[in-house]
Amino acid sequence: MALSRGLRFCARVFSWIPVLIITSVVLWSYYAYVFELCLLTISNNLEKVVYLLVFHVCFGMFSWTYWKSIFTPAASPCKKFQLSYTDKERYEMEERPDIQKQILVDIAKKLPIFTRATSGAIRFCDRCQVLKPDRSHHCSVCETCVLKMDHHCPWVNNCVGFSNYKFFLLFLSYSMVYCIFIAASVFRYFIKFWEGDLPNGPAKFHVLFLMFVALMFFVSLMFLFGYHCWLVAKNRSTLEAFSAPVFTTGPDRNGFNVGIKRNLQQVFGEDKRLWFLPVCTSQGDGHYFPLRSLSESSTSLLANEKWDEEEEEESEDDNMGRDMDLSVTIEMGDDEQ
Repeated sequence: MALSRGLRFCARVFSWIPVLIITSVVLWSYYAYVFELCLLTISNNLEKVVYLLVFHVCFGMFSWTYWKSIFTPAASPCKKFQLSYTDKERYEMEERPDIQKQILVDIAKKLPIFTRATSGAIRFCDRCQVLKPDRSHHCSVCETCVLKMDHHCPWVNNCVGFSNYKFFLLFLSYSMVYCIFIAASVFRYFIKFWEGDLPNGPAKFHVLFLMFVALMFFVSLMFLFGYHCWLVAKNRSTLEAFSAPVFTTGPDRNGFNVGIKRNLQQVFGEDKRLWFLPVCTSQGDGHYFPLRSLSESSTSLLANEKWDEEEEEESEDDNMGRDMDLSVTIEMGDDEQ
């Protein structure tokens, strides 16, 4: 027991190494650009001020989105998807797999679950003891089920899912802006380095490495960002791109694709003014999503509208039943009189 805890602790410590690497590179780039390039190398005051202003805007947005990607907790299924005490006891006591599947089917009828396992059974997590909402998966690193899980990213040491997918996309985009601005503004002095016009000193080596590092990161980020833009346009997660979600009608990679406009709104929200800010504007609560099929999407709503309507209908039915019973009693009393 103590050994396993020690190994888990070591794993958690080592999982922060990629984040520390990125942080170290970014802090070095800040020093190299602000001090070595702008303050010690550039002689034109106007150019120096403009570069510093634009650089700090890019650096601020990059840091903000990176922070949000790292420290926004991955959202997990709510209590409505957990088995009740009686259901859990009935499920665990049952030894026949077919009866266990039927128990899960009966429980899932009360929930907006439309996807299935490859075997056709209700998706159930034995570790978390929850019925998996559509598009959710269990992360073995975070040791929990994550809503609309995309992937576990070591560079942010966090699961990328419903709660922080927008932040992750903005992190990629502002990382590209940060890199391309550095490369564009350093290019002139990079040429001077090869022509021998830069004064001897550590600044010229910082300029050289700034150019190479910025271009290297930009190229790698460009492919990753382009891939995720394609995923957003198709309304797929990385896991769904490799393994199509299974519905009652079978596997369908486009099961959640409701058009580019609505796909974008699901991630970024309806207010376009907030699209480029790392604030939570994603639609819904991550437990269920509109479906492309009209027959299924008519019963699938975003946010909590379905559950609210069911609760309202149940309360209305109860009130109507009480009113009818009361009216019948009154009428019977009048007839007897």
